[in-house]
Amino acid sequence: MTRRRIGVLGGTFDPIHCGHVDAAGAAHAALGLSELLIVPSHIPPHRAEPSASGYHRFAMVALAAAVHPAWRASDVELIDPSLSYTARTLARLQAGGYRPTELFFVVGADAFAEIATWRDYPALLDRAHFAVVSRPLVPVGDLPGRLPDLTARFAGVSAGALASPVPLIFLIDAPTADVSSTEIRRRRAAGESIAGLVPPAVEQYIERHGLYRRDPAGDRPAGAPAHSAAGRLHGQG
Repeated sequence: MTRRRIGVLGGTFDPIHCGHVDAAGAAHAALGLSELLIVPSHIPPHRAEPSASGYHRFAMVALAAAVHPAWRASDVELIDPSLSYTARTLARLQAGGYRPTELFFVVGADAFAEIATWRDYPALLDRAHFAVVSRPLVPVGDLPGRLPDLTARFAGVSAGALASPVPLIFLIDAPTADVSSTEIRRRRAAGESIAGLVPPAVEQYIERHGLYRRDPAGDRPAGAPAHSAAGRLHGQG
C-alpha cells in the first residue's frame, strides 16, 4: 500500500493568491500528495495584523481549494487562540495521528531561506518533511549556498527519497507567479484590478465583500478584524 503523503501549506493568506496556488500545485504534482491542507494563521507572530478577518481568509482559502479535489482548507490554527507557530501546528497534526514522514510542509524558497529564525529551529525540521518551492528571485538551487548547514538534508524528489525513514528537505524547482498579498491589497486600496493575481472565485469574493478597500473614515481596510494582533512571516514562528 502506498504511504499517505499529506501536504501542509501555511500562511496568512491575506488574501491567498496565484503564487500560493502555484507552489501548492507544484508540490502536489512532484510529491504525489494524497491530500493538501491549506492552513490560514490565526495570530501570526512576525507580521502585522492581517487586514481581513480569519473568517474571510478561511473563506477565500476554501474557495481556492474547492477546484482541487484533494485540497481542503484547515482551521487548525484559526481555532487556536495562541500564536500561530508552525512547530505547534505540526505537533498538533502529529498528535492527530500523522507520522512526521507523512507530512510535507510546503513553503516558498524565499521564506525557507530564513528558516534559522523560525521557532524551535532546528528541531522543527524533524517534525515533517519540508517541500521547498522556487519563488521569483529565489530559486531552490540557491538554498544550499545560503544554508550550508542543511546540505545533508536537501534532496531531490525520487522514490528512494520519498521512502526516507527520516524527514528531508525536498527542493522543487517550478515556476510560481510573481505576486504578493501586499501588492494585491495595495491594488485594491488604489482601485486597481487584481484580475489574474488571485483565483477567479477569490477575486469575486473580495469584490462581493469589499475587502481591502479603505472605509470612508480611512482608518482601516474593509473586512479588517476589530482586534489587534501580532504578525508572522509565512510559515515562521
